[in-house]
Formats: sequence, structure tokens, C-alpha cells
Amino acid sequence: MSADTFSGDEVAARAPREWRAIYGAMEARFRPRDFASGLEFVNAIGAAAEEQNHHPDIELRYGLINLRLSSHDVGGMTQRDLDLAARISALAAERGIPGDPGALGRVEIALDTPDAEQIRPFWAAVLGLRPYGEGDQTELRDPEGGTPTIWFQPTDQHAEPRQRFHLDIRVPPEIAGDRIAAALAAGGVLVTDEYAPRFTVLADAQGNKVCVCTHVGRR
Repeated sequence: MSADTFSGDEVAARAPREWRAIYGAMEARFRPRDFASGLEFVNAIGAAAEEQNHHPDIELRYGLINLRLSSHDVGGMTQRDLDLAARISALAAERGIPGDPGALGRVEIALDTPDAEQIRPFWAAVLGLRPYGEGDQTELRDPEGGTPTIWFQPTDQHAEPRQRFHLDIRVPPEIAGDRIAAALAAGGVLVTDEYAPRFTVLADAQGNKVCVCTHVGRR
């Protein structure tokens, strides 16, 4: 990753309050009062993006707008993203459109394997994903964002059956505790919080695991 990119912690210290770092990008959710005001806001964002020659991913639905910013040429979050995020937040404030960072979240899929090189090409082919990264850090991404990213977690050789997939859900740090508490209240168990708040491992009553992750300590 380029030295010009920011880590999640650096973005958290610099970004407007509506924005969060999630999986190498800045994301925000705004809640316009109706579709017409949301569309007008999106048009204003488009004009600002043209002025700055830097363009977000935008999803407009009734009652919400999802925005995602990253600098694809360097593979991470840069000052360009922070500058456009600040402009978008200012446009929202002018229109009285509130942000809702607590509603943000994105899922990745982790596949435990003793030999990622052997199976990575299959998953890239069958899901239409592209490799990103180098060596053991190579993961599979959908450039259009329609399919969750798959990454490969090294494990020892083992005989089946054994859980092979687990889910990672990355959320803003301030809601991770509530999400974990809700899962435990719903019958889950704590596997380990040794690495919290970077990630906390939970399992359901049958032992299927999920990691609740945040940007803390990551790029």
C-alpha cells in the first residue's frame, strides 16, 4: 500500500463525523427526508466530485444515500478522499440531511485453508473475482462491489469435517460492543476478545464462528 494512503485510525482522526473507515475505504450513510431531496443532494455531490476530479460510489434509495470513497490508483484512502468527504458533509449540513454512521457495515468471507494458492484460482473463476494484494495477503475482490471479498486464512492440515468458512463483519468501533452484546444475548458465546477492538471472535450455539471487526489498528 502506498505511503500516501491513510490507515483506518488516521482517517478516524481526520474525517468528518459522518464518515467511517471500512475495509480500505471511507463510507457514510445519509438520510434525506424524501427521494426528491435525496436526488438533489446526489446531484450536488456529483457536481462537487467533478470539480475535485474525484468520484464516490453512490447508492440512492428512498430515505437513504450510501457513499463510498477510495483512491483506486493507490489502493487505499488518501487526502483526496478526505477532501471530498468534507465537501459532501458540508453539502449535507447545508440541506439539513443527517448522517447515520451507526448503520454502516460490510461483510467479507474468510476461507480457512492450508494451501491458498491451490484453491484461490477456483474461487476467482467461479465467482468472477479479481486477485488483490501479494503473496499470502492476496484476497479476491469484486471491482464493482456486488460480491463480498474473499480472503484466505492459513490453517494446519486437517481431516474433514471442520468449519472452513467464517464470516467477518466490520462495523464502526462505537457500535461493535452493542453488536457483540446482542449476539451473546441471542445465544452466542465469546471465543476470544484477545485482539479487541481490532476483532472479537464469537460463535453460535453450534460452534460456527464470526469475527466482529473494526478499523482499529488496521490500514
